[in-house]
Amino acid sequence: MHQSFSWHFGDISARFIQITKSIDYLFIESRIKMLSYWEEKNFLDHDLLIIGSGFVGLSTAIHFKKKHPKAKVLVLERGIFPSGASSKNAGFACFGSLTEILDDLEHMEQDEVLSLVSRRYKGLQKIRKKFGDKKLGYRESNGYELLDESLLSASAKMIEVNQLLADLFPKDVFTEVHKHSKLGFSDSIKMVIQNGFEGELDPGRYLNCLWKLAGELGVKVLTGANVESLDIDSGVTVVTSNFSKNPIQFRAKRVAVCTNAFTKKILENTALVPGRGLVLLSKPLEFEIPWRGGFHMDKGYIYFREIDGRLLLGGARNIDFASEESTDFSVNTSIQSHLKKMAEEVIFPDKEILWDKEWTGIMAFGEKKMPLIEHVSKKVAVGVRLGGMGVAVGWQVGKELAGLIAEK
Repeated sequence: MHQSFSWHFGDISARFIQITKSIDYLFIESRIKMLSYWEEKNFLDHDLLIIGSGFVGLSTAIHFKKKHPKAKVLVLERGIFPSGASSKNAGFACFGSLTEILDDLEHMEQDEVLSLVSRRYKGLQKIRKKFGDKKLGYRESNGYELLDESLLSASAKMIEVNQLLADLFPKDVFTEVHKHSKLGFSDSIKMVIQNGFEGELDPGRYLNCLWKLAGELGVKVLTGANVESLDIDSGVTVVTSNFSKNPIQFRAKRVAVCTNAFTKKILENTALVPGRGLVLLSKPLEFEIPWRGGFHMDKGYIYFREIDGRLLLGGARNIDFASEESTDFSVNTSIQSHLKKMAEEVIFPDKEILWDKEWTGIMAFGEKKMPLIEHVSKKVAVGVRLGGMGVAVGWQVGKELAGLIAEK
């Protein structure tokens, strides 16, 4: 009798908890669905709605708001922080290594290559002038490229490339580093090329600069707002939080899509391909680092720098292009192993390196390396496909997109 009563009591208790949870869920669901009069009146209608709060999204908001100070501008972000690469990149203030530019010249017209380098370099100069090196955490430490035997032939074209870039820079961009053996790299490195116009910055500080300026101008930013669909004709965007059954509709006269690699989730026909980038960060190194600056290897696909006494190392998506055409934030173990091998055999040979953190950022690429800035309808435009150069070109892309979206 006692056992029977206990069983029924337990069953009733479980059922009561289940009903209570259902009531709680219905209450939350109802609360999300039933917007107040004040919410509907003040928060849903805007002059410009921007999807994506990375470098491009915030830059677009800032430039548009400066030209139209009375406009209501809202930025929607699906994550707590920018979801693509803006706060996840490696912090290189670069515009192209020698081998990358040579590779571009094989696949692009010379004028296109010059335009690309110019856009990237001028973009870096503009953010430095606008926000200041101190606020950006900018270090004018130069860029470098390590050449092994397979890429050594590129050095023979260094003078030719410098002449090609002569109208863009006050002096030769690329020079050879003499006695590079003092930098401590393995004997497989036959030459080191210096780029005197590149540097490093802190991507988080750059975002802080953009957040601060956007806030001062009256731009609103909502995080946790996952855009599920976009009506490109009416400009009505459907946004949802975790409660996907009850979407919130934001209405705007204009919409700017700045979601880079994730753009295809709402605009399927966008001409871009995602490119995932892995970044590794070591624990504080217990030995002195004999070099300083931003370094590239393997036609720019591998990159490394020192940050706070640690080795930051990333890239190598060319090891497995197919798998890295993904918007999934996961680690490709073959690339991870390759990067660690490069660290222990090439960068710091015969040194023990303990690893602390790893993360991935998602970039976007296309048939051409120029950013995609265009209308997809009268009310909707995109500013995407930055080719892994968001730090260099994001501010300028935002300015151009703001001008474009204001035309109609």
